[in-house]
Amino acid sequence: QVQLVESGGGLVQAGGSLRLSCVASERTCRNNAMGWFRQAPGKEGDFVAVIGSQGGYTYYADSVEGRFTISRDNAKNTINLQMNNLKPEDTAVYYCNAVLLGDYIPIFKSWGQGTQVTVSS
Repeated sequence: QVQLVESGGGLVQAGGSLRLSCVASERTCRNNAMGWFRQAPGKEGDFVAVIGSQGGYTYYADSVEGRFTISRDNAKNTINLQMNNLKPEDTAVYYCNAVLLGDYIPIFKSWGQGTQVTVSS
């Protein structure tokens, strides 16, 4: 029922950067902590990062901490993920969703199309 639209992925060299964006509904952005998940080929989906409903709180997976930065602009109903120093192991399809804090799992069963990030060596 919730529409989530991800964009910004692409093909980059190791060490490069990308900035992902997720556009959600006004209600979704206002009421929920929002974050990013990713799924690589042959692997289960993983939590990446989350930001609180009004900002001010962020949390990252150990694998991306120090390299990725999550932010949000509620006026634009947008969640962003700045990814720096990308590594081949970051290759995955990236999805956004509301996030259950503490467990860091997705809340909405409806997912967007995701955006493909491919990091070459």
